[in-house]
Amino acid sequence: MSAISSEELNLLIEQTYKVEKEFSELRASYMHLQDTVEEVVEFLPNAIWILDKNGDIFLQNSQAKSLGKLFLLLESKKNDYEVTFNTKSYLVKSSSYKEKIMLSATDITEQKRKENLAIMGQMAAHLSHEIRNPIGSISLLSSTLKKRVMPENIAIVEEIQKSVSRIERIIKATLMFSKGVHANKASFMWGELQDALNMSVGYYGYTKEITFIFPEKNFEINADKDLLEMLFSNFLTNAIDAIELDDNESGEVEMVYDRDEKFHKFRIYDSGIMIENTKELFEAFKSTKVKGNGLGLVLSRQIASAHGGSVEFLLGDRKGFEIKLAI
Repeated sequence: MSAISSEELNLLIEQTYKVEKEFSELRASYMHLQDTVEEVVEFLPNAIWILDKNGDIFLQNSQAKSLGKLFLLLESKKNDYEVTFNTKSYLVKSSSYKEKIMLSATDITEQKRKENLAIMGQMAAHLSHEIRNPIGSISLLSSTLKKRVMPENIAIVEEIQKSVSRIERIIKATLMFSKGVHANKASFMWGELQDALNMSVGYYGYTKEITFIFPEKNFEINADKDLLEMLFSNFLTNAIDAIELDDNESGEVEMVYDRDEKFHKFRIYDSGIMIENTKELFEAFKSTKVKGNGLGLVLSRQIASAHGGSVEFLLGDRKGFEIKLAI
């Protein structure tokens, strides 16, 4: 075997350095590519798992890591299906490339909630239309009956009218929810609205001694009077129901008025029972009351929004709500 010359040795060393440099560059390029893939996977808005041929996790993003127990429910060979986990809904998709399988889980809870609300709204609107005609007949007949019955039976007819009135309120709220709130504004005095609220409260019916304190000041409002009557009536009747469930024999509902350069501000307090689950206060078809339909506060907030304002639950010693209406 012939000896390697110094020139050949130098050439071999140079080739070794060149190969080592190319390997380092290739390794750096691979690491950069891997980092890029991990960043892309991390950037995606859904949970991503990439599995190897044995079904083990090769790569996953932080969302996937936080849903480790959800991963155990997934089927890698099944595509486009929904799974429920921890009260949330997920859309699961899968795809494969060579020996790798990618699973993705997208949170569609809010989308499902909106779809369910739309379906419930459509059904409720249809039922409301169907109920409206017979309720109108009952209302008309009860008014006629009240004029003809013996005096001792008038109270029974009035209870029928109060029940019909409550059903009419529910129908009106349901139809408004399905169609949306649109304000037809005009100027009027607060006293006019307060008279309508007094009449509404008197017609609602309650068994306890309840004191109502309204703002003494009479002021002008540019708004949709009918919508505001519905808004404030919702809070007053909710207050009545809360007081009726309280252990005390009497109660109080107070409405406080203030204003600044931008808003009329109303605060409504009541002495009734506290609200247990405040998270569901403004969720449609979810009521904190036994006999509620879950639309009153939702519509109240929409009515306030249609007037450039808002409705918020007040945290503090007194239970209440603040209603803002743009001036």
